[in-house]
Amino acid sequence: MRIPIQSVTPSSGQAEVVGWVHEVRDLGGLAFFLIRDRTGIIQVTIPKKKASEAVLSAAKRVSRESVVRVAGIIKAIDKAPGGRELVPDVFEIISLADSPLPLDVVEKVPADLDTRLDSRFLDARRPRVAAVFQIRSAAMHAINQYLHNEGFINITTPKIVAAATEGGTELFPIAYFDKEAFLNQSPQLYKQMMMAAGFEKVYEIGPIFRAEEHNTTKHLNEATSIDIEVSYADHLEVMRVLEEMIVKTYEYVSMNCSDQLTNLEIPDFSIPKTPFPRLCYGDAIEIAKKKIEDPIRYGDDISPAAERAIGAEMGGHYFIVDWPSEIRPYYAMPFETDPSICKAFDLMHPRMELSSGAQRVHQHDLLVEQIKKKGLNPESFEFYLRPFRYGIPPHAGWGLGAERLVMTMLGLSNVREAVLFPRDMHRLVP
Repeated sequence: MRIPIQSVTPSSGQAEVVGWVHEVRDLGGLAFFLIRDRTGIIQVTIPKKKASEAVLSAAKRVSRESVVRVAGIIKAIDKAPGGRELVPDVFEIISLADSPLPLDVVEKVPADLDTRLDSRFLDARRPRVAAVFQIRSAAMHAINQYLHNEGFINITTPKIVAAATEGGTELFPIAYFDKEAFLNQSPQLYKQMMMAAGFEKVYEIGPIFRAEEHNTTKHLNEATSIDIEVSYADHLEVMRVLEEMIVKTYEYVSMNCSDQLTNLEIPDFSIPKTPFPRLCYGDAIEIAKKKIEDPIRYGDDISPAAERAIGAEMGGHYFIVDWPSEIRPYYAMPFETDPSICKAFDLMHPRMELSSGAQRVHQHDLLVEQIKKKGLNPESFEFYLRPFRYGIPPHAGWGLGAERLVMTMLGLSNVREAVLFPRDMHRLVP
């Protein structure tokens, strides 16, 4: 009976494993094979004078990354991976791999990112790459678990829409029968509509699409967004939820992904501490002015260079708060005492922005006024505005990029490393 390689021990006696041929070494009288499955690696040792003809024939024909079934006696040996080896009486080739391979799974020969992504199915066999996606899976589990425990309802919103969430042209048009339609850039409008439905706390983890012509290490045209919306809450309350969720996610990964963190050579996995510092937008601009050569003024968006400069000063996760209303979306609630500033925030990592959120405008007339101020036509948002006429509670929420969260958590150099099959300006396959 096949068992996971990780579970094979010298006390197993007879065992059967199925996996890929990771490495082959022939030392004359002995042949060594490292066999790998998703749980680990085991050494298979074939003493040529004692092995059957069937075993020797298969071992001679097999190529690296072929799928094999091996069965035999488990023995303790200190120098082998996991302190054990399997001496086979069965060595069956299930699927023979072509040679040469598109890339080196053992990583003795490095491959650039494009080569890796072109053969992602092979790249993901590498333990270090697999570790990224095992950790990503654990992080998503922790996020779902945290939000469920906090009383959130999981919703699913349309990805084909008739209008932009925030206006603008950063949308992918699609053919939708005889109508104009687009791929959705955010579930923002729909999760707000669920506040009018009385759901009070909702979340969604799903794809978003941005037709931005960026070609950077931190931008994707299809990404995964983690979104929440909460009734009877202001921006401060949902900021608390966000920072607590981030910490719980780091804690879960730390407790459950030690092997994967070792594969990624992250021995000291640091868990952020709450509360995250709150930095006013105006103060953030002043920090950037002192540290970057590019001119930056109050009312400007924060450039990547400014983000890095401010992040170096802050040293860990932090919030930028109290943004100028004119540079935030129409649905951000202005402060009653100073409408030029709104109750919006960004969650920042020293390397980049992770999340954006705000308390929302819930008054119909003010929302229409702010849509007009942004140069947009309220008639295009009639489906969204309609619920605001029939009683909607105050509410707040945010969206968090899953790929950026994983990228910064693991210190990856490119956001494409945190998504299996990335979509950017130049990549549409595989």
